[in-house]
Amino acid sequence: MMKLYSYFRSSTSYRVRIALHLKGVKFETLAINLLKSEQRSPEYLTVNPLGGVPALVDGDFTLCQSMAIIDYIDRRFEGAALFPKDEKDRAISHQIACSIAEDIHPLINLKVQKYLAEELGADDEAKKKWYARWSREGMAAVEKMIATYGKAGDFALGDAPSIADICIVPHLYSMRRMGENVDDYPLCARIERNAMGMDAFLNAAPETQPDAIEGLEAIHGPNAPFMHEDAA
Repeated sequence: MMKLYSYFRSSTSYRVRIALHLKGVKFETLAINLLKSEQRSPEYLTVNPLGGVPALVDGDFTLCQSMAIIDYIDRRFEGAALFPKDEKDRAISHQIACSIAEDIHPLINLKVQKYLAEELGADDEAKKKWYARWSREGMAAVEKMIATYGKAGDFALGDAPSIADICIVPHLYSMRRMGENVDDYPLCARIERNAMGMDAFLNAAPETQPDAIEGLEAIHGPNAPFMHEDAA
């Protein structure tokens, strides 16, 4: 059985969980608590030298980047295609996904937030402004890409989820945690609503992960409610 090193609120891990569930692949979750810096442990660095999540282990083969993992999963397993078959549709869906995974996320992830605070002295309000600046600009562009291409249905390119939606849904979750109004992006918000009506997306959601309760207790103490704060 495949093993997935994951943190319940990591949007990159969330993407991979969605892909695995859409493909119907059984996997074991190995929790890495980012807030306890478990990703920097010597043991884990032998799995993922970058010191982050996710990492997918398939026998003696390991991958550590979410987009590479999703592409591997799509090629490795039969079932629902994660990339559209039409060449132009595939390129656009990949463009949307990369806009989130390569342009937005690297600017707002946990490593950047820690650097802003510890090295540049940014307080929580400054970090929120930083997050909002890049996240809003990026998602406005994603919204325009979907509208301009003109093939949106229940999802970004028609009525079946693709790599684009696999990236959109986790990022909207992250935005909501940071207090951003996702209704400012109506096409993306509609995609999210449709996605959360599917078992694959529900089963991949942060709240349903085995490390969710432990992770929340580490942040808020025992019996803490589920909250939307900046974690990963």
